[in-house]
Amino acid sequence: MTTTGRRAVLVAGASAAAAALTGCTSDGAGPRRPSAAEEAAAREAERVARAEAALRRRAVTASRTLLERYDATLAAHPALHARVHPLRTSAAAHVAALGEGDRPAPGSPSGTPTTATASGSAAPARAVPTDPKAALRELAGAARAASDAHTAELLAAPPEYARLLASVAAAGAAHAYLLTEGARA
Repeated sequence: MTTTGRRAVLVAGASAAAAALTGCTSDGAGPRRPSAAEEAAAREAERVARAEAALRRRAVTASRTLLERYDATLAAHPALHARVHPLRTSAAAHVAALGEGDRPAPGSPSGTPTTATASGSAAPARAVPTDPKAALRELAGAARAASDAHTAELLAAPPEYARLLASVAAAGAAHAYLLTEGARA
C-alpha cells in the first residue's frame, strides 16, 4: 500500500473512530451527523486517492504505449529479436510494476480498477519504418518519450511510487541508449 493509500485509510479510520466515540457520548437523540472537519477529511482523502489513481493511469499508459511500440517493431523486424526482445521484456515488467496496487477508486464499483488494464492506447498505432535502423531510432524515441513522461510525474507521486517512476524512467533512458548509441560501442 502506498503512503497516499495509507494516509487515506488512516484519515478514514480516524474519522470513523471519532464518530464512534461521539456516538457513545450522545444524548441518544438519533444518528449523529459528521462534523465539518470529518467531512473535510473524508473529501481530502478521496481527492488524494483520485489524484493518485489518475497518476497511475498516466504512468501505465505511457509504459503500455512503449510496450506496444516494442511489439510492433518486433513484428515488423523479426531479425532484431536478439537486440530488442530483452528490452521489450523489461518494458512489460515496467507495465506490471506500475500497475501494481490497482484498486477501485473511491465511489466506484469494486470491479472497476483505477488504472487502465485494457490493451491499446488512444492514439492509433504508427507504422514501423521498413528500414531496421530507422525502426530502432523510432523505438528509441518512444523509449525517451516514456522516460520523459515518467520523470514529469515524479513531483506529484507519493514517495514509494516516485521511486518506482524514477527507476522506470532511468530504464527508459537506458533503453533509448541501447537502441541507438549502444550498438555503436
